[in-house]
Amino acid sequence: MPRLNDFHAVVFDMDGTLTPNMHLHGQAFDIFMQKYDIPIPDETVAASLSGKRNSEIFPILFGRDLHAEELERYADEKENLYRTLMEQVHAVPGLHDFLVHLDSNNMPSAIATSAPHGNVAPTLNRLNLPTYFATITLGSEVKHGKPAPDIFIEAARRLGVAPAQCIGVEDSFAGLQSVRASGMYTVAIATTHTKDELAYAQADVIVSDYYELLRHFEVA
Repeated sequence: MPRLNDFHAVVFDMDGTLTPNMHLHGQAFDIFMQKYDIPIPDETVAASLSGKRNSEIFPILFGRDLHAEELERYADEKENLYRTLMEQVHAVPGLHDFLVHLDSNNMPSAIATSAPHGNVAPTLNRLNLPTYFATITLGSEVKHGKPAPDIFIEAARRLGVAPAQCIGVEDSFAGLQSVRASGMYTVAIATTHTKDELAYAQADVIVSDYYELLRHFEVA
């Protein structure tokens, strides 16, 4: 079993990984889809959309290509709905202890998120984490979104660390595929999906929270 100090950096997804908030995004999507009379996707389709960029989600929901202006308008509308629910955002248990441990051991961390830019600062402020991350990479800043590895590779590049020397933490199937494809040690956190469901993601380890991840690395 690897030790935490075998690695040089940690790259986190944000939604569902730092905070168990995917149900809030689900609520916002439900309101949005009711307004536009869009059928609720089945569980398989919904799971396949988790972790992807809005530019990839909305054409699937509407069942057609969207012009750039349409896409921007719909994405802004949905994200504004989500932001009305952000008072419910809270950290995954053990997250602060995990980040403090990384910080005290001079191990840098980064975020690699498909979330729009306007959601990042409010989320980190809500979690009291605005100063922990050395760099933040957005899905809109790379050519291919998750499940392609681009965003995790770019996050590692910005940290100046090879992906193979990084731990990548994700909650979604698309995100976990992205982490694995980048060559990082893959941690699946069971906030959005159960541990049994995440078994199909072929992560190196599946944990319920960051306390369990610390124990996995024999830190606590």
